[in-house]
Amino acid sequence: MAATALPPERLPVQFAGTRKALFWLAMRTGLFTVLTLGIYRFWMKTRLRRWYWSSIRPGGDPLEYTGQPIEKLIGFLIAVCILAFYLAIINLLLMFASYAIFSSNVVAYLASFAGVVPVLFYAQYRARRYVLARTRWRAVRFGLDPAAWRYSGVALWQWITVVVSFGLLWPRKTFRLEKFITDRTAFGSAKLHQGGDWQMLLPAAAHLFIGASFTLFTILAATEMEYESYTGTTPFWSLLYLTIPYAIFGLIYYNVESKRILANHKTANGVGLLAKPRVARILRINILGYLGIALLILPILVILGFFTAAASPLDPFDFPGQEGGLIYTIRQLPPFVLTGIIVFLYFVTFLLWFVLRHALITMPVIRHYAETLTLTGADNLPGVSQKARDDFAEAEGFAEALDLGAAI
Repeated sequence: MAATALPPERLPVQFAGTRKALFWLAMRTGLFTVLTLGIYRFWMKTRLRRWYWSSIRPGGDPLEYTGQPIEKLIGFLIAVCILAFYLAIINLLLMFASYAIFSSNVVAYLASFAGVVPVLFYAQYRARRYVLARTRWRAVRFGLDPAAWRYSGVALWQWITVVVSFGLLWPRKTFRLEKFITDRTAFGSAKLHQGGDWQMLLPAAAHLFIGASFTLFTILAATEMEYESYTGTTPFWSLLYLTIPYAIFGLIYYNVESKRILANHKTANGVGLLAKPRVARILRINILGYLGIALLILPILVILGFFTAAASPLDPFDFPGQEGGLIYTIRQLPPFVLTGIIVFLYFVTFLLWFVLRHALITMPVIRHYAETLTLTGADNLPGVSQKARDDFAEAEGFAEALDLGAAI
């Protein structure tokens, strides 16, 4: 059957990348990252982003990623120096004050964590600003206004309201943070706008709320029954096998539906988005993807377990049935050989997890979101002019240093 032609003001988004090409790219860059003890990760991330960006093609024209790995490396080093100062000086002062006033280090740890949380949100915003500043489509740059500390304050307040409301204001937090970023995002001369209100996300959160409530109720009820009966574990705990998977389904459902609703309410100079991602498809990708990863990695983990057990200080006869068995035999290897095999298997597991997750989960999910997205009002695109380059030299340094920048 012939494909239905879209009106000229609508541009479908295509995805041109293949799983095989991504697999070998992730394998090569991941291997170089392991061999260089993590230094190559900045080049790895850059090459992977360029691959993903060039595969996403609104109206047949690919996105471009112009970020440079040296920018990420320099930004990371700057952030590490700043964070090292924080850990060495601020934490030392907090620890001293905590012992002097409360005779305990608990207050110092809590204060240190509270001080890092705003930096986490600050790093997230700066990472988004850098990525957008290095993204182009049809030679027109994207951009994000500098407002990292303001975003940190808004994010902190929104999370406080979520905690105080026992999670009921989660949709409000999602909408407010997305609106903060979207309303400061630009494509060339066109400013983006997030329309709608947070109440429109409430239906999407229904499964999440129900699943979380049932899980909490089950835990409380089972604990109370054990306390009153003094008979130990009750069969009530078995209900968690139903409530926890349902809560996970609710979380995935909310993530997909909230992205769809928010995308459909974004506009920029008359250009809009029409998103139609399917929850069932995202669920299938995640379930089959993680199942495939588990089946492929499990044999290596079993072998790693045998070698780790053999390297443990336990006597080989502490393992039932191992007199002269496999663990006993492995233990006869020279210590440096045994240690080398364990380290090798560990890094093989790490590398395979990274590569397979990209090939089986990340890429299919991005492809599905791309192929179910359409640009509307495309006839307004000629009115968009170029945006000045954002010379954001520190890249994603804080996100990298806090391990927030590992995602694509």
